[in-house]
Amino acid sequence: MPITTDIHDDGVAEVVVDVPPVNALPVAGWFELAGALERLGRDPAVRVVVLRAEGRGFNAGVDIKEMQATEGFDALVGANRGCFAAFAAVYDCPVPVIAAVHGYCLGGGIGLVGNADIVVASEDATFGLPEVDRGALGAATHLARLVPQHKMRAMVYTAATATAAELAAFGSVLAVVPREQLRDKALEVAREIAAKSPAVIRAAKESLNGIDLWDVKRSYRYEQGFTFELNLTGVADEHRDAFVRGGKDARPGQAGGAEGDR
Repeated sequence: MPITTDIHDDGVAEVVVDVPPVNALPVAGWFELAGALERLGRDPAVRVVVLRAEGRGFNAGVDIKEMQATEGFDALVGANRGCFAAFAAVYDCPVPVIAAVHGYCLGGGIGLVGNADIVVASEDATFGLPEVDRGALGAATHLARLVPQHKMRAMVYTAATATAAELAAFGSVLAVVPREQLRDKALEVAREIAAKSPAVIRAAKESLNGIDLWDVKRSYRYEQGFTFELNLTGVADEHRDAFVRGGKDARPGQAGGAEGDR
């Protein structure tokens, strides 16, 4: 799976996702991403992690085509567990995680970014949850960490996207830069953190998680229960089948559009 890691001499680690065509991760990809973040967090040489992607966008969620091509519910259960593991790995990483977002950030991408400590974005970045157009729910927990409550609800109901500039105005995106400057900006912020005492920074990360206003893992797991209900009733399967057949808004960046989302 093309998820690579690199640890720089200054203690900055990069995790790079490159899963063509749209960075929609299959089940194994979510677990691989979780494992990479967990390993880096355990490494005493790592002081901060930058999570970024190559290609057309940051992340398009889960691979719906894999899900529909798999008999039974193994892929569905795997995607739910994989997303949960990856989102938790970002949140629980003992060092700060900086998400560097370009292009589209949809579905599962919101789960990753919403649990990150810091977000930097390129000017072309857009953020959204097309879940209702896929007969699913989830990651509103994480979207609520990026936009105000009523904006989050409107985005969930309509599958509309928000721009990087909007999120910067809300204070959830630290900086918006031209796309060609995104990696450099993320590394600049990372190096500022890496230059500080690693013991203090790790303590700061643990303390900030400890005073969080809600349990993001429990909240997301609650959302996932409704996705299972929609699957049991057959509603979700109908929506996913329509997507695979080439239904409307099937392109990343549009309302509800991605290779696959969770």
